[in-house]
Amino acid sequence: MSAQELARIIKDKTGGKPVDMGLVLGSGLSGLIDTITNASIIGYVDLEGFPNAGVSGHNPSLVIGEIEEVKVAVLGGRAHYYEHGNADAMRLPLETLKALGAKSVCFTNSAGSLHLDMPPGSQMLITDHINLSGTNPLIGQEGDERFVNMVDAYNPNLCDLARAGAMEIGQKLFEGVYSWYSGPSFETPAEIRMAQTLGIDAVGMSTVPEVILARYLGLKVIGFSNITNLGAGMAAHGPSHGETKDEAAKASHSFEALIRSFLRQL
Repeated sequence: MSAQELARIIKDKTGGKPVDMGLVLGSGLSGLIDTITNASIIGYVDLEGFPNAGVSGHNPSLVIGEIEEVKVAVLGGRAHYYEHGNADAMRLPLETLKALGAKSVCFTNSAGSLHLDMPPGSQMLITDHINLSGTNPLIGQEGDERFVNMVDAYNPNLCDLARAGAMEIGQKLFEGVYSWYSGPSFETPAEIRMAQTLGIDAVGMSTVPEVILARYLGLKVIGFSNITNLGAGMAAHGPSHGETKDEAAKASHSFEALIRSFLRQL
């Protein structure tokens, strides 16, 4: 089913609610859904072609409503490359957001910090990324449009609004470069040391392919990482998905406050 067909179905189910911005929620961050007003919820199972989002800590639902008076379409779960080896698994959901009218999309994730002074519980504004996965969601795409310009992929104006929002609520907002490792295994200590040498600030298993797709589709992008652990070899214990979910839950209130303050600036 095409994105346009899905958009028509969604509009029928939601009474044609308008959408200005899409939000994609990372592991353990689906609590933001509870803050949406005038919400209409549609499970991915009712949207042909949407991913199963088969990872605990995700909520595979599309929710359309308002946050801070901004008309949003929230993807409560995402598919990851490591689930099936398909880097463009989130293409149809992102195409659908655009077909619903979204002009921009906010990506969030849970990530590992490469700095001791950016511990679990911190929030990081993504200002750029490094793709260490060795793949790209546009491989096989035809036409010159596939040669996507990734300068300012994380929209400078949206980043400025995020900084203003953090300042408004007095919340410390780190900034840095995010890197995508394919997963599902966590990085090795040697890989973390390499990433630190390359100037990477946080690592994770998502977001980068979605950002590439969003830019291909002409959507403006902003991204946030909720720091849930230190990179491998930086703490007395190794990272785990359980820790990711637990730490994401602990930081959920500060994360939600940051997103809401950002949206108030729009």
